[in-house]
Amino acid sequence: MNLPSPKRSFGQNYLVNPSAITQIVHETLQSSAPEILEIGPGRGALTHVLLQDGRPLHAIEMDPEHRLYLETTFSSIKHFHVHEGDALTLPMPSRGPFTVVGNLPYNASTAILTRFLMEDLPWDRLVFMFQKEVGDKLLGGANEKAYGPLSILLQLCTEAQVLLHLKAGSFYPVPNIDSVVLTMHPRRPSLTFAERSRLLQWLHVSFAHRRKTLRNNWQGHPDEGLFMKALSAAGLSDQARAESLSPAVWAQLLQYRAL
Repeated sequence: MNLPSPKRSFGQNYLVNPSAITQIVHETLQSSAPEILEIGPGRGALTHVLLQDGRPLHAIEMDPEHRLYLETTFSSIKHFHVHEGDALTLPMPSRGPFTVVGNLPYNASTAILTRFLMEDLPWDRLVFMFQKEVGDKLLGGANEKAYGPLSILLQLCTEAQVLLHLKAGSFYPVPNIDSVVLTMHPRRPSLTFAERSRLLQWLHVSFAHRRKTLRNNWQGHPDEGLFMKALSAAGLSDQARAESLSPAVWAQLLQYRAL
């Protein structure tokens, strides 16, 4: 079967850097999870190496042409399973737990990450590719320009760090941006899923206008009074800006049970 061509509509940029492939696969396989989940396998650059581990490998591919190519290429490997669908909505292909790896399409990367943080999915490790700007936002600290709701959610729910930086030339076709690979482990103990949902709601209101104070962003909101009580209980001023509060402080606010 002929090699499928990359499609801009699917955000496909194949990883062609052998050293990066080796490092990403090595990091993924350090997990003791019994199964592997790969998101956006494309032509199978990572898949080919991951399959050598012998654990069941489930690949989620949205593009029918690439799905057929993968099925054909690895048809003789019994522990390989390819699933056509959207990683944002497709049910998990087995009970897992999984070590999860993905050269994610840039236009869906944060949404896919958010799914793994907000839903009770069985994962032990995430090794995800992001455009560098997104990686900076995810790891941003309080009072930094890149810091925002997803930074806080990620840092409270996982222990995240940079695995490697990749220049645009590591891909085909060559994008006009650099990339970063992050590895993430669940933080234990972590926020409950109810707390995560509540936190994300607060953050969206609190960061609605970055330069405004918390009081101004919450003014007129149905839960304004409750949130202001939480701030007071934590010894915080309503004149603070959301970007000045560290993830630990946001976690402290969640302990205000009246909310």
